[in-house]
Amino acid sequence: MNQFIEIAIPPQDIENDVLIHSLVSNALGEKENTGFYYRIIKRSLDARKAPIYRLRIEVADIPFEVKSALISEFQDVSKSKSVLIVGAGPAGYFAALECIKLGLKPIIIERGKDVRERRRDLRAIQQFHIVNPDSNYCFGEGGAGTYSDGKLYTRSGKRGDINTVLELFVEYGAHPEILIDAHPHIGSNKLPEIIQNIRDSIIKFGGEIHFNQRVIDFEIIDQKIKSVITAQGLQFNSDACILCTGHSARDIFRLLHSKNISIESKAFAVGVRIEHPQSAIDSIQYHRSAKPELLPPASYSLTCTLDGRGVFSFCMCPGGLMVPAATSPGEIVLNGMSLSRRDSKYANSGTVVSVHPHDFESPLDPFSGLNFQQSIEQKVFAAGDGSQKAPAQRLTDFMNNKISNSLPDSSYIPGLWSANVCEILPPQIIQPLKSGIKIFASKMNGYLTEEAIIAATESRTSSPVRIPRNSLSMHPQCEGLFPCGEGAGYAGGIMSAAMDGQHCARAAYNYLMS
Repeated sequence: MNQFIEIAIPPQDIENDVLIHSLVSNALGEKENTGFYYRIIKRSLDARKAPIYRLRIEVADIPFEVKSALISEFQDVSKSKSVLIVGAGPAGYFAALECIKLGLKPIIIERGKDVRERRRDLRAIQQFHIVNPDSNYCFGEGGAGTYSDGKLYTRSGKRGDINTVLELFVEYGAHPEILIDAHPHIGSNKLPEIIQNIRDSIIKFGGEIHFNQRVIDFEIIDQKIKSVITAQGLQFNSDACILCTGHSARDIFRLLHSKNISIESKAFAVGVRIEHPQSAIDSIQYHRSAKPELLPPASYSLTCTLDGRGVFSFCMCPGGLMVPAATSPGEIVLNGMSLSRRDSKYANSGTVVSVHPHDFESPLDPFSGLNFQQSIEQKVFAAGDGSQKAPAQRLTDFMNNKISNSLPDSSYIPGLWSANVCEILPPQIIQPLKSGIKIFASKMNGYLTEEAIIAATESRTSSPVRIPRNSLSMHPQCEGLFPCGEGAGYAGGIMSAAMDGQHCARAAYNYLMS
């Protein structure tokens, strides 16, 4: 019978198989060299005192069965019933893989470019401040997560099978360590190749992927979805459509509303990006002046509740970069990313305040949150010089409500300009943010430092809109339409979006086969 044990091991011995075997033996109460088999199923770094790795290990008296590849079950679906999938992010691509597994043909319609071509538009916004509304850090193959870190952590185990998603990532090229890391991470330099491998597999087994096809209309007859129409004049027909357009597809929300398909305003969060020298975070978290050589760049997770309103860190990027994530000209949006090695000298995190529909003048207006979000982004842009430069100030100056005379170096390539962020963002964001930062500083000695900067704005934490769905995961007013992923309000990150994509693919299968 299999047993599960936990052992602790110093960072310098994390790859010492002999020592791990000995520690497992001791934990089992067995003599050295007693025959058993073990495998590490979870690895996490505990830095509360002296940094140490904690390993959860499964032990058996017979060899572990080697799993066959998940994609070995795939068969050609080119002649099968089709499912339209709008959006080629993690929800869309994992919905497509699940469709193939179930014997359905996925037809993916993506407004943006493929993952390689996207890079030109990312360079344009970084260096030339030009925003392509269809191809940017949010839109394009792979979705928002591809070029903004590739973190694979979720607490949403009830949404689906986390291990299946991770195993598929490994089969398509991710390092197997993501299967055991407590906070797995691929990196924005590695993820594009994995996304391309998934695309090649979808096409190999008979699916279709159409890039540069922005959806402008849905053909709905007798409250049933029949086709999707794009700005380029193409019409795609199917009785099932999985809608995976992401949290920034404002035009899709407005299109649904115009078709009398209900949407709802939902809670989300707005705030800033805070960037520290990575060395400062290492010093705080590892309780020493310099990061030990064998340890990864330190991260943090901070949260508090003030008068019923959450203030929390979001998308923390150790050894990372701040990037411009606007999806339309005339707005400033910040996000964070890290490469696989996380070797930047900066650490950044969104630090945001929750907002709710009841905060707005018209809480029942489905666009109340979206309009609030958009107005902030446009106000931040209007305060600047018409470029993607972001307003910023030293964190200590922010707390004292004064403009910084100078700004530290930053990872943000478009550049920063010195401003009083307190006068740009609305008071209902600024006041909880300041109170939250005081609490965070009490938890992390050294967090509140003049070497840290605060830059506006972090506003795309999640969708401000939810597209409702019933017990069959269909929209209650449109048969065959399956709202899915972050854009529909049912996910928050790569993993939960991928699992929701799989879920909606199974729902579409049940609908088409009923």
